[in-house]
Amino acid sequence: MSSFTNKTLLITGGTGSFGNAVLNRFLATDIGEIRIFSRDEKKQDDMRHEYQSKYPQYAEKIKFYIGDVRNIDSVRNAMHGVDYIFHAAALKQVPSCEFFPIEAVKTNVLGTENVLTAAIDAGVKNIVCLSTDKAAYPVNAMGTSKAMMEKVIVAKSRTVSPDKTKICCTRYGNVMCSRGSVIPLWIDQIKHGQAITLTDPNMTRFIMSLEEAVDLVLFAFEHGESGDILVQKAPACTIQTQAEAVCELFDGDKSKIKTIGIRHGEKMYETLLTNEECAGAIDLGKFYRVPCDKRGLNYDKYFTSGNKERNTLTEFNSNNTELLNVEQVKEKLLSLQYIRDEINFAKD
Repeated sequence: MSSFTNKTLLITGGTGSFGNAVLNRFLATDIGEIRIFSRDEKKQDDMRHEYQSKYPQYAEKIKFYIGDVRNIDSVRNAMHGVDYIFHAAALKQVPSCEFFPIEAVKTNVLGTENVLTAAIDAGVKNIVCLSTDKAAYPVNAMGTSKAMMEKVIVAKSRTVSPDKTKICCTRYGNVMCSRGSVIPLWIDQIKHGQAITLTDPNMTRFIMSLEEAVDLVLFAFEHGESGDILVQKAPACTIQTQAEAVCELFDGDKSKIKTIGIRHGEKMYETLLTNEECAGAIDLGKFYRVPCDKRGLNYDKYFTSGNKERNTLTEFNSNNTELLNVEQVKEKLLSLQYIRDEINFAKD
């Protein structure tokens, strides 16, 4: 990772699952410094002790900054000397955002505006922002706030030369075993002899590992152009399939799987690329790239030049991607250190 040699990387929302995955990927490399920016001092303190214990020879590379993306002054305080930013700070829980939508706006929309404004002013060279499949055809407050976040990112990319600051966005689906996700809940339910609870057995969701999420961000960092939204071609599975896979790995009783109904703001399937975005999307093998629309506000000229032909690609969602079976989901789960640790713990 020569691009990061002796560089300073800032991760907003850095105490979360993604921040920890980036630390595990980068800490032993020749990166200069990694700054963890978040508002929870308890999580920062836990993280500090963990990495001092696990990687004492590298822990000095990690610097912790207390702050909130909602407060631009605290964001500016963390920007001095920063080369790159991974912007992961967000309110991500669908039900809580449904009940407190303005809080989602403050963090996901206005917070992103603050991060980008402060970064551009500080001369940060490369920013990758993390979005979600729920931003495509949003039906809930979390997805709507993330969709607006993407609009802020794309619009902001038009205001600054990419030679000065490149701004890209990644969009991905459910990250297995990330904080607040359903698999750790199911494992805990099995441990306590309880029935696994799921919303709707036919609901489909994209699934990817934290490592794949980091891979997508790094791909955007290396190959994205300013204003791009980049998407990984992720597989999916039904919630029933995922629940059965967890049961088989942890000796749960599949006959006790209990359907509790769809929660506030949930969809039956998620979309990573809308039909409209597919018109200009570029296939990059394992990824799709949605370029920034470079047109200005003078639409008169389009009456004479006409429209370009659109791609044959159509909406990319968790119903029309590769659907994994129970064995394939088990294999994907077993690739995760968290799952292997939990299985070993259960055996002891």
